[in-house]
Amino acid sequence: MIKLTIDNHTIEVPTGTSVWKAAQSVGIEIPTMCYLEETGHFTSCMVCLVKDAHTGRLFASCSVPVSEGQNIITNDAETTESRKAALELLLSEHVGDCEAPCQLVCPAHMNIPLMNRLIAKGDFGKALEVVKRDIALPSILGRICPAPCEAGCRRKQVDEAVSICHLKMFVGDEDLKSDKPYLPKLAPLSGKKVAVIGAGPAGLAAAYYLQQKGHQSVIFDKNSQAGGELRLIGEDILPGSVIDQEVARIVATGVELRLDETIDAVRFSALQDEFDAVVVATGTLTDENPDFGLKTIKTGFVADKTSYLTSSPKVFAAGNSLRASKLAVRSVGQGKEVATVIGNYFKTSEVKGYPERFNSKFGRLAESEFIQYKKDSEDAPRQKSDAAGFSKEAAMIEAKRCMHCDCRNPESCVLRELSDRYQAIQKRFQGEERFNVERFIHREGIVYESNKCIKCGICVRLTREHQEEFGFTFIGRGFDVKIGVPFNESVQRGLKKTVAIVAKACPTGALAMFNAEENL
Repeated sequence: MIKLTIDNHTIEVPTGTSVWKAAQSVGIEIPTMCYLEETGHFTSCMVCLVKDAHTGRLFASCSVPVSEGQNIITNDAETTESRKAALELLLSEHVGDCEAPCQLVCPAHMNIPLMNRLIAKGDFGKALEVVKRDIALPSILGRICPAPCEAGCRRKQVDEAVSICHLKMFVGDEDLKSDKPYLPKLAPLSGKKVAVIGAGPAGLAAAYYLQQKGHQSVIFDKNSQAGGELRLIGEDILPGSVIDQEVARIVATGVELRLDETIDAVRFSALQDEFDAVVVATGTLTDENPDFGLKTIKTGFVADKTSYLTSSPKVFAAGNSLRASKLAVRSVGQGKEVATVIGNYFKTSEVKGYPERFNSKFGRLAESEFIQYKKDSEDAPRQKSDAAGFSKEAAMIEAKRCMHCDCRNPESCVLRELSDRYQAIQKRFQGEERFNVERFIHREGIVYESNKCIKCGICVRLTREHQEEFGFTFIGRGFDVKIGVPFNESVQRGLKKTVAIVAKACPTGALAMFNAEENL
């Protein structure tokens, strides 16, 4: 047995144990990307660096065995900075988007590519579920949104943007026609109550997502109908019946709607005592909308940009009450975000900003890359739609035009998770020119994007272990080395036995199952 110290923990482990494994045995987590226990170490990613306290030397903990009397430091400023630098070196050659450009510019941050994939398959119910994770009012917004997402669509570089808003409207309208409307999963009631002042887009969205989290939401509005300024748009563009139906979907989750109830300063003060949190979503500040004694500026209520907390504890503001905007989708997005902030506040008793994740992005496509992205889309013209929206057939054709610029492995990508944790800067070591995007797509199997590969060798070791006829190997030398199938064979032929195994083990989005994320 070997005796050593790791972060002031003195332990004994068998001879030959790696420092990484020894740390793990006492609950000390050291990140790694190239290590997979059943295939051994490879020592390529260098994000598992630790420090020898005696010598000050940094080394890879996954490959160095323990030695008698070692004193290891895993979490000081130097090891943290070294891991960050290792991640930034990996990111310097990583050509891929964690989230598609359309999703990034959508104020509600909706997963547009996944919606499109589900519509293309004819799974309209699942597509609606994806939409409603981020947008509480899809039929409304599909009719009135100016579609900033379509401005970000890369398909525009090829011909015309995908008709994202009308596809969103389509799945929303399919639900409105249904005898069995979609009802999201609702957490058990927490005992917490939230007052939402204003039944416009921001207030409706905030209440919808708070209710899903198990927090009883009560909307107060001075008008006799919910919808706020949505009611002023006009029947020819946004029928009142659509507003009524979408509001009914929100009320069906358990949200309480109290109309014809004006909240003045006295009642507002009482609400702060009666409820665990208050959301102000009264719309643009006017003489008719009181400031409730909260701090304001010319544009609206003063609130933290990431947490939406106002000058009063437990009181949050969202939507046009912060700043006048014609983008109802922005108000809906803020309603979702403030619900998340309040939900986290109820768990921790601390108000923190809406969590944002690291996003790899590489910009515009080169013309030579169009063919790589068109591999995953149909070469069809943009479909036309009228006031009634798309037919099912037209919606499926239009959805198939999506080039799926997002990552197929966004939730379990270790590179993304660690880059987020260590606040890595993607451009720190990037050169002026990037590698070209390459994609292999097997619709019944795997998506392989070599430009996202970090050359960790896990797939090489796994295909060798499982005795694939061809498998994966390292091709080339030095800086030009790539992972690929030998003898110019296809990826499909190289991964006959191990397609699901290597996709699960890949620490990035380089290898992912074609339909894996649709089960999320």
